[in-house]
Amino acid sequence: MLKNLSDTSSIANQYIAELRDVHIQGDPLRFRHNLYRVGELLAYEISKTLDYAPKEVETPLGIASVNVPTNPIVLATILRAGVPMHHGALNIFDRAESAFISAYRKHHKDGTFEISLENISCPLLDGKTLIIVDPMLATGASLVKGIESILEFGKPAHIHIATVIAATPGIQYVFKNLSDVTLWTGAVDEELTAKSFIVPGLGDAGDLAYGEKLRD
Repeated sequence: MLKNLSDTSSIANQYIAELRDVHIQGDPLRFRHNLYRVGELLAYEISKTLDYAPKEVETPLGIASVNVPTNPIVLATILRAGVPMHHGALNIFDRAESAFISAYRKHHKDGTFEISLENISCPLLDGKTLIIVDPMLATGASLVKGIESILEFGKPAHIHIATVIAATPGIQYVFKNLSDVTLWTGAVDEELTAKSFIVPGLGDAGDLAYGEKLRD
């Protein structure tokens, strides 16, 4: 199932517009903060789909019954671009456990690349709600490989994927290779370049957030 925030106008549009804007991207602090804010909004939307149960809370004047979520949550992130989104989502799901996936594109001289996984840190997933955040869903290859690897830690009750921008080819790849997932995105772009960058996209989210890195 695909959930696209841009189907309904909201303040998320402003944050995503600033993330895309080449004249604002020169401020890495603002770029990271906008990723943080989109992470919060996506997490809030995901929260509407969880299971809830009433809980009695003692107030200074009596007892209030409040519906609270009952799902144990694991919030996973693909390093490094996903870190600001992770912090934003963790601000909403403040009792969630965390998982981290170190994955990157290993480029070859002929222009092709393969997805390399270096490290995974994850709690037990059995019966829990897994939410994985990654700002850009381009081909979907790194995301699918990361999720397939993290499932070695157990079978979650459901998987939510949260992205800022998703390309149509990546969306198709995710739903072709993963079952029982809900994909949340701030916007959908149709195209990829020959080097698998999203068009119009916003560029390299990791570089914009943390500075350029040396490439193979």
